[in-house]
Amino acid sequence: MPVAVTSRAEQIFFEVFEPLPRQGPGNLACAERALALCSELPATPRALDLGCGSGAQTLHLASLTKGTILAVDSHAPLIDRLRTQVAEQGLSARVDARVGDMSALDLPPENFDLVWSEGALYNLGLAAALPMCASLLRPGGYLAFTEAVWRTTEAPPEVREAFADYSTMGRVEDVVPLIKESGLSLVDHFDLPDAAWWDDFYSPMEQRIEKLRTKYVGDAEALAALDEIGKEPAMHRRSGHHYGYTFFVARRV
Repeated sequence: MPVAVTSRAEQIFFEVFEPLPRQGPGNLACAERALALCSELPATPRALDLGCGSGAQTLHLASLTKGTILAVDSHAPLIDRLRTQVAEQGLSARVDARVGDMSALDLPPENFDLVWSEGALYNLGLAAALPMCASLLRPGGYLAFTEAVWRTTEAPPEVREAFADYSTMGRVEDVVPLIKESGLSLVDHFDLPDAAWWDDFYSPMEQRIEKLRTKYVGDAEALAALDEIGKEPAMHRRSGHHYGYTFFVARRV
């Protein structure tokens, strides 16, 4: 989830997040389940991964499909890390990782069989992001994305405050009409399980925070930033039943 930062806090934020296996909830099992819902993809689909981060899901897609993938993220160090992994795994002919802004993509319309985005479309807001994604899909193409949603109507104040930047965050029932209004047909949706939060995201995050506490012993500003970041997994441990991520799969009609 987004964090309001000062320049020093921003440095610490990226020092925590950049080396993580992922920069948000998700895992291979969820990617495989979502991809299985895209049942009529061509044998070698052209895919676009929006907000790819360091590319965990990009590499999952590369392992689960035989097509090409354009992966885009605005944070250059994460793209550099993905490019290194792509080269090491011999995927350079299939995966193109680029620094780019989702709000200003210079891509031709109807150019992709699959648009994929895990936890990133909120940057644009679904009302703007979904039509954009639909325009990039060839007729019959699929959009697969995860979105933060409320699971209850009685989230405590600390949770509401943590999601203050998600001003349009709603429930699953609020997302479905937006999908239909964007010229897409909902195929199915499912909730991300606990393992998708902890195995490759929050557990490595907490380990990283503890390692940096040792590095920054005596640095009050750095330790305060680490404390702030550490509130996120702690809050999820206490109150994660009030919110979650849902994987939506839709198709351009």
